Amino acid sequence: MSDIRFIRSVNLRRGRSMVGRLPLIFPVLLAGGFLLACGSQEQASREEPATQQDAVSQESAAAPRGAVLTEVPERVDPGGRYLFYLHGQIVEDQGPRPEHPQLGIYEYQVIRDTLAAGGLNVISEARQAGTDVWTYAQKVKGQVEKLLAAGVPPQRIIVAGHSKGGAIAILTSSLLQNDRINFVFLACCGDWMIANPRVDLRGRILSIYDTGDEFAFPCQRAFQHTDHPLDAREIEIDTGWGHGAFYRPMAEWLEPMMTWVKER
Repeated sequence: MSDIRFIRSVNLRRGRSMVGRLPLIFPVLLAGGFLLACGSQEQASREEPATQQDAVSQESAAAPRGAVLTEVPERVDPGGRYLFYLHGQIVEDQGPRPEHPQLGIYEYQVIRDTLAAGGLNVISEARQAGTDVWTYAQKVKGQVEKLLAAGVPPQRIIVAGHSKGGAIAILTSSLLQNDRINFVFLACCGDWMIANPRVDLRGRILSIYDTGDEFAFPCQRAFQHTDHPLDAREIEIDTGWGHGAFYRPMAEWLEPMMTWVKER
């Protein structure tokens, strides 16, 4: 049983049809750069799920609310939990509340607020367009090291990313090489991880993906490709939104993620 409970969304399969498929070139990491090329022929009718922003249980509502920050604070609470949230590429391209014609609105700020309502200190900023994933992963590495230097135990640090943000989280895991730090990969895995020599997964890892996702795939192959023991878990969800399931704070991925985070 999770100690954070979000209100379940409506049945997202109801009233939704999928016609056609999305041709895809998944993220490719070349010379530290990030290339995402995807075209869409999907035509779909969608209903936005009920908002999850205030969907916390009485137990979580009684807990102290975390802060929403864009940088590691000057005064760090060693007893707090800190989560780096790394958004998808669409926020880089269109701003903090972008809209995809098929996947809907990316509720970036609502996601940050919902995570903070669960007691996490959320560190997140809207990245500039064309951000290089390797360079940004080095930035996140430095931020994590700042928390460690301030006395925050590694098991109370979480680096979570969706899509391109997930690619940054993967590279941050590879850079830090710390098996006690938590990483959450949201719809971001693919064969590019195996082909890229910079990927060397470390840490305690949770992967979540939607069965209908045309852009991302299970992480199992990458997990099995490592030459060292890896504490990794993967969860499959089926919301009917595919890649867009992570555009909004849906219970289907938030509940297992928060449960996993609070296990330590």
